[in-house]
Formats: sequence, C-alpha cells, structure tokens
Amino acid sequence: MKIHDILHTTHPVFSFEFFPPKTEEQQRQLLETIRRLGPLSPAYVSVTYGAGGSTRALTIDTVNRIKEEFGIEAMAHLTCVGASRDDIRETLDTLASHGVENVMALRGDPPKGTKDFEPAPDGFAHASDLIQFINENYDFSIGGACYPEGHFEGNTGRRQDPDMDLEHLFKKVKAGAKFLVTQLFYENEAYFQFVERARMFGIEVPIIPGLMPVVNAESIPRIARMSGASFPDSLMREVQARASDPDAVVELAVAFTALQADELLRHGAPGIHFYTLNRSPATSAIVSALRLIRPWEVHNYA
Repeated sequence: MKIHDILHTTHPVFSFEFFPPKTEEQQRQLLETIRRLGPLSPAYVSVTYGAGGSTRALTIDTVNRIKEEFGIEAMAHLTCVGASRDDIRETLDTLASHGVENVMALRGDPPKGTKDFEPAPDGFAHASDLIQFINENYDFSIGGACYPEGHFEGNTGRRQDPDMDLEHLFKKVKAGAKFLVTQLFYENEAYFQFVERARMFGIEVPIIPGLMPVVNAESIPRIARMSGASFPDSLMREVQARASDPDAVVELAVAFTALQADELLRHGAPGIHFYTLNRSPATSAIVSALRLIRPWEVHNYA
C-alpha cells in the first residue's frame, strides 16, 4: 500500500527506520528487531542507503525481505550519490518487480572526505530532480526529507538559509513528493514552527516528525551534532548523570521520547517515524506507551 494513502486513512501512523546489515550478526540483530517490533503493527518501515550509495544492493534485498517475509510495508531510500540515471532506473525497476510501492528520494551526503556534492555523470544534482524522474516514469509513493532546524551540511559545518531550505522543499513537493519525514530533533518547538512556516510557504503534504531515542550516552549527542539538531542542555545533563548506567539511559530515553511524541501527536502530527539504529527495546516501549494514551486531542494536522 502506498504511504500517502496510509496517511490519509490512519492516524497516528507509527513507522521505523533501519539500515541494511553488512554482516551475519547485524542481519541476525535486524531480523530479531523486526520480529519484536512487528506486533506493534507499524504502518511501514524504511531502509536507508549507506554513505555514497554503498549499500544499494543490501537496501534492495532488505526491503524485499521485510515485505515478503514479514508482510510489512517497506520503503527503500534512494540517493543521487554515485548513481547515473541508468543505475537509478535499474534500482527502481528491481523494486517495482518485487511489489515495492514506496521510495524515499534523497540527494544524499557528499562522500566522506569531500566538501561539496558532485552529481555522477548523467546523474541528478538535487533531490527534486530525482523525485521528478521517479514521478514521471514510475508509480511509487515518493517521500522527501525535511529539516526543522534547517539543512545542515555536515562536511562543511554550514546550515542552509531557512527560506532557501523551504524553496528547495517546495520544489520537492511540486516535483511529486507526497509526504515528508523530518530530520531528527529534540525540541518540539522547532517542528511546530517549521510546519507553520512550511504551510505559509504553500507546502501542504503531511510532515512526519522523525525521532531518535537517546539510548547511548555517547553516540546520540554525536549524531545530533553531525545532523545539526539542537540537543537541550537539560537532556544532556540527565544523560550524562546516567552515563555509567546504560539501562538508566534507556529508561530516560523511553520517558523523554514518549513525552515528546505525545505532545507532537496531541498537536496534530500525522504520526511518528522512529530512527531505531536497528534496535527494538526503547522504540517498542515508547510505542506501547503511546498506544495506551490514545486517543489524542488533535488541534491541527501536520
């Protein structure tokens, strides 16, 4: 089923993001995570690309396996990095042949060690170009990325101008993106303000907030810095106070993210997309807690 259709018939929508396994142990862990999260009935899951499109085959294999073995709607990420139009067409043909109906179309980050993005020969320079190509040649439900605190170019340390960011986002939607998923964030006001500005800019598609629970005292703040997401001082203090007790960090993550997600849903977010890092305990506890609280009083629709 196409994700944009799901979003128009289901509220709230819970979804999970995985990365493709590179080793047998990672594969075992991912399959165990899917088995544990499956009973929560996610509306869909997504599978990322590696840096520079390095896991394209693994992404396709993982998406196909999730859809065929677990019966869960799966969305493949697809980037412009290192891919010609023929490469992209081959990937899309393969996904379509396996009954995959959903694609997250991204420009992708510049390869490690380079500052600026360079499109491949006969490739695409922007996500909006990739989205238009998919929309004109295939029947996928296409998702796009968005950035509540502005797009952050990790290789250069530059944050894109907010108005320019919205212009690029509007181009993605005009090109055929049917829904948007945000970069991770830890302060809900950034999401609320971003949605308000996007609506004023004429962007009307659903905007799904993406959340990453703070399950590791070291790695999550680092990921937040790399993505340009603000990390609240109060949360940092609580994480650091529990740094020597991993279980206590996970308990904090569950409590903080459940409260964060509840507020987002009460103010009209169409659902929550969880960045799982291929692990289930915290995400499972958060979604279970949220299901116990429903129904939410919805004030507007994001």
